[in-house]
Amino acid sequence: MLITRPPQLITRLMPRMTWSFYGDLRKVYLSFDDGPTPDVTDWVLEQLWIFNAKATFFSIGRNVEHYPDIFERILQEGHSVGNHTYSHMKGWGTDNRSYFEDIEMARQIIDTDLFRPPYGRIKPSQVNEIVNRYRIIMWDVLSYDYNQKVPGEEIVRSVCSHVRSGSIVVFHDSDKAKKNLYYALPRVLEYLQANNFSMEAIPMKKFNADRMWLKGVAGF
Repeated sequence: MLITRPPQLITRLMPRMTWSFYGDLRKVYLSFDDGPTPDVTDWVLEQLWIFNAKATFFSIGRNVEHYPDIFERILQEGHSVGNHTYSHMKGWGTDNRSYFEDIEMARQIIDTDLFRPPYGRIKPSQVNEIVNRYRIIMWDVLSYDYNQKVPGEEIVRSVCSHVRSGSIVVFHDSDKAKKNLYYALPRVLEYLQANNFSMEAIPMKKFNADRMWLKGVAGF
């Protein structure tokens, strides 16, 4: 059985992070982590266009550097983007200075006030600093598309049975998730459309900082 929803204890202990937008009637917020990835991200954008859906792409800085044209396409087609660190760094087990520097490297090329920690693993001390500059966007429905031991059919059943108005759903536009993503995403989009959900991008703002974020962080 997939643990699709985060435990309520975790969400209550970390209220400064956004886990959902409950109350947004008939709206769902699809998100895609770890891109941009050649072919995969392009395919995702085509599927979103077919279903008249918008989404939020939490991009890795080094991938944006390698594939700027795909990143620009995301923006041109009306989707939102978020900072997912430069090198997909895990907050747990990483000293704060290194973690913040990695976020700052990504900020130089991903101009947004949205941030999602890779793996969802982040220390409270890191949250305390990051929320001064970013909205930390988590999720309430995890697809598990990256887990190759989970069949695509189960991913579709799990996502469709747990999604509700205001849900933030996580997929991955990565090679690792490609097989499950190609099976599950069109079916989830079809389900959402058939059930009259509007698929929206999380509104983002530009960073609007003339100086490096780190210069405003205590201890730097």
